[in-house]
Amino acid sequence: MVFDTQVLGRRPGTERTFTRTIEAPADLGHDVYGVPEGSSIDLELRLEAVMDGVLATGTASARAVGECVRCLDRLDDTVVVDLQELYLYDPIGAGDGAEEDGEEDELPALEDDLLDLEPVLRDAVVLALPLNPVCDPECPGLCPECGARLADDPDHTHGDPIDPRWASLGRLTQNLPGDVPGPNKE
Repeated sequence: MVFDTQVLGRRPGTERTFTRTIEAPADLGHDVYGVPEGSSIDLELRLEAVMDGVLATGTASARAVGECVRCLDRLDDTVVVDLQELYLYDPIGAGDGAEEDGEEDELPALEDDLLDLEPVLRDAVVLALPLNPVCDPECPGLCPECGARLADDPDHTHGDPIDPRWASLGRLTQNLPGDVPGPNKE
């Protein structure tokens, strides 16, 4: 994801457009949803020389896969993000001691006229992905008792809950044989 900006010649107003399909880097997403490593990312990028550096503007389109956090169904969607970043020719503060004071550059810099798009792409894609992806905003999820998918059976129930204080009596009645005489029956 490195682009050579030498063709722009550091002349403000000069621009170049790129259309590429690149492979997705590792860890482009989070635990439950992300872009698989090695999958294709369609990239349309315009590089424009400005006074202080190169302005990179464009869009990236990739396939994101994961699981619904409510029902664990597989998700497979397309994510499209806009990119825009200014890459400086010379980092601000280079040689004036600004970094010694604890200040760091906010904007990325070109290295030997090469522009590395991966950090900007990573930030844009990861921020565009939902932290808790769902298959449907109305997804009811799974039954907390048995794990059945509630969307498949909306009337799913386990009966009235038994008060835990009486639960042991219910187990006793299940263990009694059918025709056992009680203490008053003889």
